[in-house]
Amino acid sequence: MKLLNRSALSVRPTKDFVDWINDLEPTLGDEDLSITDVERESTVYLIPEMESPEALASFVHARYGEILETELRAWEEDESQWPDVLDWALFERFLRYEHSYLAIDLDDDTPLEVAEIDDDLLQEISED
Repeated sequence: MKLLNRSALSVRPTKDFVDWINDLEPTLGDEDLSITDVERESTVYLIPEMESPEALASFVHARYGEILETELRAWEEDESQWPDVLDWALFERFLRYEHSYLAIDLDDDTPLEVAEIDDDLLQEISED
């Protein structure tokens, strides 16, 4: 077990985000995704250790655009299908986040690897 010098930010969808996903390809009632379905694919971001709630709020506000775009792209690559305005208000409407002060790696066998995120990697993950 290894303590990482990071905190974690879990990003979860709201009903508005799930409604947007379902509107991308309209289906018949029972085939719509639910919040539970979408949460199964929620993202955890490793972030710098935060000293205070104010530091966390400042960090999230500074990086919300990247997070929002990553979450939208995970469901729709065609940016023309995205909402017209990607601002803080949309972030708050589409996503909620939870902070964990500690990030612990429980995998003693596999070393951590660092890879740059690109659209192909996100597509592979979403297809699994």
